[in-house]
Amino acid sequence: MEHPTIIKRIERLRAQLAEEGVQAFIIPSADPHLSEYVSDHWKSREWISGFTGSAGTVVITANEAGLWTDSRYFLQAAEQLKDTGITLYKEMLPETLTIPQFLSERLQPSAIVGIDGNLFAADAVKRLQKELSDGITVRSINDPMDVVWNDRPPLPDAPAFIYELRYAGQSVEEKFAAIRKETAKQGAKALLLSALDEIAWTLNLRGSDVQYNPVVISYLLVAEEYAHLFIAPDKVTPEVEAYLKKNGVLCHKPNDIRQFLREHITEPLLLDPAKTNYAVTSSVDPTYIIIGVSPVALLKAVRNTTEIAGLRNAMQRDGVALVKFWRWLEEAVPQGGETELSITRRLHDFRAEQALYMGESFETIAGYKEHAAIVHYEATPETDSPLRPEGMLLLDSGAQYLDGTTDITRTLALGALTYEEKRDYTLVLKGHIALAMAKFPVGTRGAQLDVLARMSLWKHSMNYLHGTGHGIGHFLNVHEGPQSIRMNENPVTLQAGMVTSNEPGVYIAGSHGVRIENLVLTVPSGEGMFGDYLQFETVTLCPICRKGIIREMLAPEEVAWLNNYHRKVYELLSPALNKEEQTWLKEQCSEL
Repeated sequence: MEHPTIIKRIERLRAQLAEEGVQAFIIPSADPHLSEYVSDHWKSREWISGFTGSAGTVVITANEAGLWTDSRYFLQAAEQLKDTGITLYKEMLPETLTIPQFLSERLQPSAIVGIDGNLFAADAVKRLQKELSDGITVRSINDPMDVVWNDRPPLPDAPAFIYELRYAGQSVEEKFAAIRKETAKQGAKALLLSALDEIAWTLNLRGSDVQYNPVVISYLLVAEEYAHLFIAPDKVTPEVEAYLKKNGVLCHKPNDIRQFLREHITEPLLLDPAKTNYAVTSSVDPTYIIIGVSPVALLKAVRNTTEIAGLRNAMQRDGVALVKFWRWLEEAVPQGGETELSITRRLHDFRAEQALYMGESFETIAGYKEHAAIVHYEATPETDSPLRPEGMLLLDSGAQYLDGTTDITRTLALGALTYEEKRDYTLVLKGHIALAMAKFPVGTRGAQLDVLARMSLWKHSMNYLHGTGHGIGHFLNVHEGPQSIRMNENPVTLQAGMVTSNEPGVYIAGSHGVRIENLVLTVPSGEGMFGDYLQFETVTLCPICRKGIIREMLAPEEVAWLNNYHRKVYELLSPALNKEEQTWLKEQCSEL
């Protein structure tokens, strides 16, 4: 059966592309700031395909349509693309054509590939053009969605607000000084920022323009004496305007940025082509561009003492909410009536009771049994599974508090488990503990540590295709760089003050999935051979479910780590709980 709505949308888009004179069009999951999560206005890829995952790219030609997405979404995409006429292309598999390969095979040598240059990084466009067959050219065109998407949501218009120094720990003046110093080191007189989290951090501003990420849609040019903020006027309250003026920030309308760059950039400008869109980058005279990495990403990733203290406090409140929820869940599931969606709402309610709560940091993943094998499963009314007192529930969630951002995954045994479920759970736990216990010399990269989380699984010829760890913002984006822990090489070294996730997993299609995630703070570990060493301090506070553990598979040091972690969880969370909750937590944290 065909999906008439999606098919009609694609037909309308094809007609518009024909008028533009392009033979193909690429629709990424992006906004002009290349954000991971985007406002509803920029969800063009979701609108044209019906695929709701957070990552994916659609390609439309005159007679074909394809969606490229990664392993997190293979099962979800296959389901949502049924009857749409859109073919699923599974990224990173050896048999899968890349988008340039696909276009090179399908198009004539004189063909034109259309893009909206506002939605592609400058270096991505350059790379795309290089990888296409000779004769095929890339052209930036006006966004055709403005024509074919009749009820397109408007751009967000909520005002920005000042992020107080008691949470930020560092003033705008101090941040500007550090940024200008690092910018000068790269031989530039000014820095252009497009990434919304970097702008929010620099200006100690927050907003609600993007769901889950408390950022404000804007561009920021940091020059030697002044900074220029390109932002919608309705976002700037009188208080914010006075605050920005006090800090030497001049405001302009967002659509003025390209003309401003053309007319005013006459000295070296530091610009990161991986974080700045093609349209904006093309507005700058290339003779003035210094290509380099924005210094803000690293400055932001190393937390100051105020941020670290705030994160610890946020973790305690989040842990209290999770304990209350888990205790409720254990009582509720045997009574019946609870589903993946209903418990998601209940978890939100428990978190909302906590001080400084500002919302979720991403959409909660509650996957029961086989749904947990879908890495980024999203429950819908059509897929909403009832929970029963058996099998495993994977719960990946997080919160935004004024003093910190949280991200935690627990795989909970709701009742009897099979041997395979217990084995897989224990293997993932072993990997989680191995990384948590890591001690490493200063200068170590995340890719050098990634194997620790995978080795137990590899020994059983098992693996997972997502990264093991991502950076996390401070009342900012739940996924941030520049550090990571993954198999892919990343030259950024881990530094004291960085907060990173530790989340190995394993996913058995049609059966079950396991993931255990805590956040870890990189801290000094003292001097050793050939220099100083670092280690991880686990800052997330919530019991790890013990019902799935095969104790005999754990080494003595792994058991000791788990017992010590649970002792810390009980000591830090129990004072905020009542007697019944303390009793329940004590049982969950009892020695293995």
